[in-house]
Amino acid sequence: MTARTRRVRWYYERRIFLLAVLAGLPGSAVALLMLWTQNHDPKVQWTLTVLITGCWLGFAGAVRERVVFPLRTLSNLLAALQEGDFSVRARGAEIDDALGEVMQQVNSMGGTLREQRLGALEATTLLRKVMEEIDVAIFAFDSEQKLRLVNRAGEKLLAKPAERLTGRSAAELDLAECLEGDPARVVQTTFPSGPGRWGMRRSTFREHGLPMQLVVIGDLTRPLREEELAAWQRLVRVLGHELNNSLTPIKSIAGSLENLVASETLPPDWLDDMRRGLAVISARSESLSRFIGAYARLAKLPRPTLAPLDIAPWVRRVVGLETRLHVDVQPGPDVVIHGDADQLEQLLINVLRNATDAALETGGGVRVGWRKNASYVEVKVEDDGPGLSNTSNLFVPFFTTKPGGSGIGLVLSRQIAEAHGGALTLENRRTGSGCEARLRLPI
Repeated sequence: MTARTRRVRWYYERRIFLLAVLAGLPGSAVALLMLWTQNHDPKVQWTLTVLITGCWLGFAGAVRERVVFPLRTLSNLLAALQEGDFSVRARGAEIDDALGEVMQQVNSMGGTLREQRLGALEATTLLRKVMEEIDVAIFAFDSEQKLRLVNRAGEKLLAKPAERLTGRSAAELDLAECLEGDPARVVQTTFPSGPGRWGMRRSTFREHGLPMQLVVIGDLTRPLREEELAAWQRLVRVLGHELNNSLTPIKSIAGSLENLVASETLPPDWLDDMRRGLAVISARSESLSRFIGAYARLAKLPRPTLAPLDIAPWVRRVVGLETRLHVDVQPGPDVVIHGDADQLEQLLINVLRNATDAALETGGGVRVGWRKNASYVEVKVEDDGPGLSNTSNLFVPFFTTKPGGSGIGLVLSRQIAEAHGGALTLENRRTGSGCEARLRLPI
């Protein structure tokens, strides 16, 4: 307690005592006046004077204690709550007086604060435990870019214990780059733990009303290598299958022609056999050349050039290009999105061509429609074809079920959709035969 607080309390208690004395002054003064103005024995006069004065001052002091003591108790209780001690309680709090009600409310508030503090401590303990166990580095910087929090993975990333990291600036820790630029990105850099590719995300939060920056850094080297290996394995499997399909007949025919030319006596139709063999070799070579060209096209898809695009004219324009079958257009709402008209047109052409090919097999129809949601527009293409027996390899490059197909149409279409922030799905219809393609593009 400060000297100023003690001085204020002393003045307050003295005023209470003086007010109590003044409250009893009129009655005591009248009693003493009547006692000393009338003819009484001096011994009685002095005895009653001492009795009246003692009772007067005693009751004044009792009034002061009755008022001041509960206030002292309440002040001490509030001071304990301010210091974080929620176990202190006020005793003798009775509900039949105003101060008793106040003390009971303070006791109830202390219990509530104690429960909230326990909940906050448990939540903080759980958060710290989770931060320690997760396998990504977490750093928290204050407004001066000084490190205030780091987890175990962060210590491992910087190869130093938390005691040597906390309080140091981001520049000293070589993390200043993480507090600048895009909040979410992939960086190729070297930390004290070693080089690699790292996924970095940055966000802001407040602690005690002050702004803080949270930086999360995860090692992407191993997951990217695993995904890269799986992609290469799928690609090599498909490439090997396609190359074998072309090179096997070429090798067989070339061997037959070599034996034909090396024979001592040529058959009468050897020239026709030679022409047919060379034609097959030429056809298979051309097919292999188209395959390699399709692969190059798939690998060199440019980034979309965004511009306003009206959905209705775009759909009708693509539908008008399909002349093999009448496509039923089911009109939707007027929607304008931002997209690359050429790429999206190629996407819808690929999807519509697949639907038409499937419908022609069964003599069914094709329907195209669209609907608008709060954040995206969905274009749906339905066909009455035979459906798909295996949907797991639809978006695997160069996988195709159509004779002469390249196997890149759906893959290229999905790449275009994802480059626009959307998605493309293809599945069998739930009601009836055929397939249903859904293209979602953000508005």
